[in-house]
Amino acid sequence: MSNLEIWPPLPLHEWEDTYRTLHMWTQIVGKIRMALCPPMNHWWHVTLRVNSRGLTTGPVPYPPGIFEIQFDFQKHEMSISTSEGACASRPLQAESVADFYAGIFEALASLGISAKIDVKPQEVVDAVPFDRDTANCQYDARYSHRFWRVLVSSAKVMERFRAKFIGKCSPVHFFWGSFDLACTRFSGRPAPARKGVISGPAYSHEVCSAGFWPGGGAVDGPAYYSYTVPQPAGIENESIRPAAASWNPRLSEFILMYDEVRRAESPEQCLYEFLESTYDAGARLAKWDRSMLEV
Repeated sequence: MSNLEIWPPLPLHEWEDTYRTLHMWTQIVGKIRMALCPPMNHWWHVTLRVNSRGLTTGPVPYPPGIFEIQFDFQKHEMSISTSEGACASRPLQAESVADFYAGIFEALASLGISAKIDVKPQEVVDAVPFDRDTANCQYDARYSHRFWRVLVSSAKVMERFRAKFIGKCSPVHFFWGSFDLACTRFSGRPAPARKGVISGPAYSHEVCSAGFWPGGGAVDGPAYYSYTVPQPAGIENESIRPAAASWNPRLSEFILMYDEVRRAESPEQCLYEFLESTYDAGARLAKWDRSMLEV
């Protein structure tokens, strides 16, 4: 495959309506996982994972065994499979969030799976309950596939980055609340307490987190980000790589636009340098005990 296929263009304005719809669909599936999986630190039990077909919940427990829900962005279908051999599927197509919500719970019921979720979306402004959301109903298969290809390419580099860290580190996983792919390294030291049901557990300890996000608001396009919490003094003045990356004062994060990566001679190396250099800046200024954390 060419770089154009592995790192395809993903202009935000061309698929924003599909993005909004997928955001809500992934929230529904993610909340099903959250309702049935044992709670884990930092909300790791709620995330989705990138796989060879799309995004998956991975194994979710239910009384007879386990089941899995998958967004297949090659066949463009949502499938549910169980350890008992039963399965159900429905096409990914232009339909409202309310219809998708009703359809997935009908499919779960047909397999004997019961789950109850909060129908209010998380981390979005002016949230409309899933069962009443008829406005978000677009699905562009081409751009959904492109988005997944970007996740695949990004996740491979992030896994390489993760492998060099022997301290506590998150998986490379997809947060459906903020709709981003992330990997988080931990110093091992507690952080000052934060308020909030989500941010409190998420930032209970010092972290350096990096990931990919399709964009919106302060960032008009897909981008990679990196931040350190608590934010060490002077990090905004650090020199990082590649030269196209910069500090975003509005977000208090380092940002590297996706288009800079995909146009690079080696997109993989460009992204890897961003991950390593921004982590180095944060960990060094925050005085992490790196001799105990890194290979």
